[in-house]
Formats: sequence, structure tokens, C-alpha cells
Amino acid sequence: MMSKRFFITDFYRLCCFLSVFLLLATNILAENAPKKIKGPITITSEMLTADNQARTALFEKSVIARTTSMTMYADRMLVHYEKESGNVTRIDASGTVKVVTGNRVITSQEAMYSAVGEKIIFTGEPKAVEGENVVTGKKMTYLMNEDRFLVEGSKVFLTNKKEQ
Repeated sequence: MMSKRFFITDFYRLCCFLSVFLLLATNILAENAPKKIKGPITITSEMLTADNQARTALFEKSVIARTTSMTMYADRMLVHYEKESGNVTRIDASGTVKVVTGNRVITSQEAMYSAVGEKIIFTGEPKAVEGENVVTGKKMTYLMNEDRFLVEGSKVFLTNKKEQ
């Protein structure tokens, strides 16, 4: 089946994705205001179902979401957005989830991005790999703005480099 490319600028209700995966830079109007993923964001999938009443867009089958700073892969992504602005408030990814940022790869069965706090919560055998170092746990929370992880039930594998 041929993959279709959906550019958010062509989709009225999701046009503010460009200002959102994050996304990661934003003008803060209030201290508790949600931040946004750096745009533009491009999402490809084999199937898209948009529900303007519920303010959601469901991307299914071979989903890839790309921003300037990260790429997220999943079998399914449900994107929630604000009615007026179209800004993304939450993304629920499921299936085989993989997030790539630089040389770091995080995998899990489920991930939930929240604009509030600019974080991604990984569940279902989460695993983060950077170089030869590996961290696993029951639940991983990646605080994107701080580039910091909170890991519950952690197990860490560090590789010692040989001195030359």
C-alpha cells in the first residue's frame, strides 16, 4: 500500500502543528502555559482519520512524525489539539514506538507526549540506548526541555571504554 504524506499546513485544524514533537521552543505567555514542539512537523502514515468534533487526528500504519530535532515512529498515533489554535496538547503513540534524537534511541510499546511540562512518558518495556550505554525500566519519563530522564525500576548497562 502506498504511503501518503500529510503536510500539516494543508490540513486546517492541524495547521498549528508547524508551531508545535516535541517536539520545543515557544514564547511563554504564562509560567504554566504548554510549550510546543519545534516545527515544522511532518507526519506520514498509510491512514489518517480526523475528528474535528473531538479535536483529534488518528494516524495509523507505519506512522513517522519528524521535527527538526527528533523523529518518532509508531504503529498508531492519536494527536489531540486545541480547538481555536490547533496547537497539539498530547500525542498517544502505540505499537512499536521508537523515538530518535541525535544518537539516542528510545523504544517502548507505548508513549505519551504532553505539551504541559514538555515530556514524553514511555511504558511497556521502555529502553534508552545512547552509544553502547543502555537504560531500561518499567516507566521512563523524558523531560525534553531539561534533557533529563526519570526511570522507575531502572537497570543500567554502562560500557567502559578502553584507555589508549
